[in-house]
Amino acid sequence: MYPETQQSDEGPRTQEKTMRTAFVSSKPQSEALVKIEPAAAPEAGRRTVVPRAFALGVFAVLTFLALAPRARAGDRIPGETARAKAAPNTIQYFRPHDSRSVNQFEAPKEEGVPYDGFALAWGAGFTQQFQALHHSNNAMPVMSGSPPVNQNQLKRIGAGFNNAAANMYMNAQLAQGIRVEMTTYLSSRHHNETWVKDGFLLIDGSPWENPSLDRLMKYLTLRVGHFEVNYGDAHFRSTDNGNAITNPFVGNLILNAFTTEIGGEAYLRHDGYMAMVGATGGEVRGTVANPQDRAPTYLGKLGFDKQVDEKVRVRLTGSLYTTAKSASNTLYSGSRAGSRYFEVLTNTTSAVGTQAWTGDIQPGLSSKVTATCLNPFVKVGGFEFFGTLEQAKGKTAAEIAANAPERKWTQFAGEVLYRFAWDDLYVGARYNTVKGRLAGFTQDVTSNRVQVAGGWFMTPGILMKAEYVRQAYEDYPANNILHDGRFEGLMIEGVVAF
Repeated sequence: MYPETQQSDEGPRTQEKTMRTAFVSSKPQSEALVKIEPAAAPEAGRRTVVPRAFALGVFAVLTFLALAPRARAGDRIPGETARAKAAPNTIQYFRPHDSRSVNQFEAPKEEGVPYDGFALAWGAGFTQQFQALHHSNNAMPVMSGSPPVNQNQLKRIGAGFNNAAANMYMNAQLAQGIRVEMTTYLSSRHHNETWVKDGFLLIDGSPWENPSLDRLMKYLTLRVGHFEVNYGDAHFRSTDNGNAITNPFVGNLILNAFTTEIGGEAYLRHDGYMAMVGATGGEVRGTVANPQDRAPTYLGKLGFDKQVDEKVRVRLTGSLYTTAKSASNTLYSGSRAGSRYFEVLTNTTSAVGTQAWTGDIQPGLSSKVTATCLNPFVKVGGFEFFGTLEQAKGKTAAEIAANAPERKWTQFAGEVLYRFAWDDLYVGARYNTVKGRLAGFTQDVTSNRVQVAGGWFMTPGILMKAEYVRQAYEDYPANNILHDGRFEGLMIEGVVAF
């Protein structure tokens, strides 16, 4: 057996006292086994903290329902009251950053507001998390360095606050039906300096008076620039660094399809039906170097979104993303903000910025990629279901050169929510499982995650939410730090967006 690497709240001194060698053997040294076991009591004690904390959260929600003043049934914006109004909109075809964007996917085809000349609007999104997670693994020691350090020894983590994340938004109405949007990450887990995430033109109208163009633009939308590619629907319900208001949970999907690329997308929309085609340079940033290593990326999306009656809404989309080769494709590694689960299953020498995607799996399809995704969404009254069925296959540049077979990944995610108290409150659960093969591995690996969450829109721009999360890693080699890896615990997140 291999020694079990497991965190203990009691610290190194207690662990040292509770570790015992299993036996003293007269067998040859090569046959002798030494088993080291950490104390069970601290682990058991630690596991009772999270359920108690979650129970307190449920009690707090029930108390709110009993004591809070009732909102008017006619209110349609979550969190809005006479003393907390949503920010006025001055930009056409605009997807707001506050609670009005919940269950909104692509930017609307409706004008929203009449054109009244040039307009400039600023917005922002801020998040702060409290994390109380613990982790464990069962990986064999891998010693390296001088003095030797076990690279599979987990870092000791405990309850505390994560670094805050912040976005800044700039939107400008340049002409009737034409606006520019730019998002800047003021602070993120992976980059603590300010940098621009994306910037693009969204064209929903013609700047020239022409009856033919006006008729065409009733159905056509063009997006051109450096933008978050519209592959799948999960990215519309995910956390984008400092703005987590559309995500009912704290973490995103394990296989997080999120990247920005330079190119264009064209949409045709009519009576709830949508078709989109697009092409990009296939890279997260522009480059003219090494053209032999690059090829265009092509995108496609088909779907419908129907309000069947007053209480029932149904949406279904299918998406395609494909490129023959790329110098560094980032479809599954382009979320440069990083994940929400800080420091889980990292070793004692890791840093927050360099291992910013803990909890995610990046499949390493860095050159050739073909990904397809099906996303159903159903809303019946306060009940919601959102699903993800996804498959991706591809290779690294080295695998292409070696004529190696394509590696495949599959992902399933299903989430069920119930929104109540005029959509001010919600509770929900998500199950997410991923399976596939990493480069250099001889067998597939699997990861499963369960999330149970609840949230409260205090105002249209303020959301408080809590999540219990548990994730397990299976079939990783014994010398990999993720071998029998697990983490679980409580996350609490505050969100401000406008």
